[in-house]
Amino acid sequence: MNIAWHPWELTYCTNVHAGESLAQVLEIVHGPLPAVRRNRGLARMSGGLWLSAPAARALAGEQNLQGFARDLERDAIALFTLNGFPLQGFHSQRVKQAVYHPDWSEPERLDYTLDLARILAGLLPQDVAEGTISTVPLGFGPDWDDSRQTLALQALCRCAAGLDEIRRQTGRTIRLCLEMEPGCVLESTDELVPFFTSSLPAQAAGMDLDPALIRAHLGVCFDVCHQAVMFEDVYEALQRIHGADIAIGKIQISSALELKFPADADARDALAGFVEPKYLHQSRCRDESGQLLRVMDLDQAFSAFPRSHPWRVHFHVPIQAQTLISDGLCTTQREIGRTLDFLRDTPGLHPHLEVETYTWTALPVAIRPTDEHMIVDGLSRELQWLEAQMRTRGLLREATV
Repeated sequence: MNIAWHPWELTYCTNVHAGESLAQVLEIVHGPLPAVRRNRGLARMSGGLWLSAPAARALAGEQNLQGFARDLERDAIALFTLNGFPLQGFHSQRVKQAVYHPDWSEPERLDYTLDLARILAGLLPQDVAEGTISTVPLGFGPDWDDSRQTLALQALCRCAAGLDEIRRQTGRTIRLCLEMEPGCVLESTDELVPFFTSSLPAQAAGMDLDPALIRAHLGVCFDVCHQAVMFEDVYEALQRIHGADIAIGKIQISSALELKFPADADARDALAGFVEPKYLHQSRCRDESGQLLRVMDLDQAFSAFPRSHPWRVHFHVPIQAQTLISDGLCTTQREIGRTLDFLRDTPGLHPHLEVETYTWTALPVAIRPTDEHMIVDGLSRELQWLEAQMRTRGLLREATV
């Protein structure tokens, strides 16, 4: 029988808020996070924090970490998952492919990740068995070559060894979870499975490391939006990952844009409103032969894709929405349902669940929140919708407080 989730375990990722410095992170811990908790009627709630490299460095000292623990306790926020994907600059005017740097071939990525792991080990609640950190799936695809691949494999093996050392020192287990993303080195389940079952163990053995460290400390953060954009059946993808004995430490509950009927001019116009200068919106389409057509950003899709087959776009949209702006502009919400069906049908699997809609302030003006209160309201409604979907599948325990 499945171990159902407590409502307090369901969280959202704070990368939606501008939190580059530690002072800004504290504002989030004291502001929107407890506001969402109160909206949900919870006495305690988990928080999916994004800590930039500067914020992580500021927390490095034990005294600072103890003070931060008191801040979390004051606002009844439990911390067991961190977003370690963007290293910094996630709220710059233009992010695009800079979000992937430094990648896993660069030493700064390993240093940052181990800083996060030490922080999380020091803050992990006693009633939580394992902390998770999501990270970039090696790096940005167009930048990659064999030498970077080797460096990344070595760094991930060193990271597994470093996480095991943290476990020995603190007694707390932290798992690093690679998050597939369109346009990255690992963008599909077909690439992910052999990477975990062959490439990583072989590299570990070549470095005289026990390959069991890979299984113990590395895993997958499965982002539903990302794999929907890749036209994967997420139920089948999760089955393959789980069947290959790869740990699914974290699932980001997210939804992508889908233009089901590109010949619909009104729907295309609505989609054009999502072209924006800040984030990268990788887009995909299957042609008549079933081949996956790829462009790196949404603006390129209008000239590159046929109007006869659906388009999907990496733009995280509110998960409770089935359509946006136009009835013809849909979302991949169905894949969230398929993800929850997989969890219902897979006894004993209990990944961290985190809603990740970081693009509230990048939405078209007609549906964009105008202040923090509206963002908090939107985040609360997303989590309430997720609770309802889980409850119908027997995946949610009733709140006791």
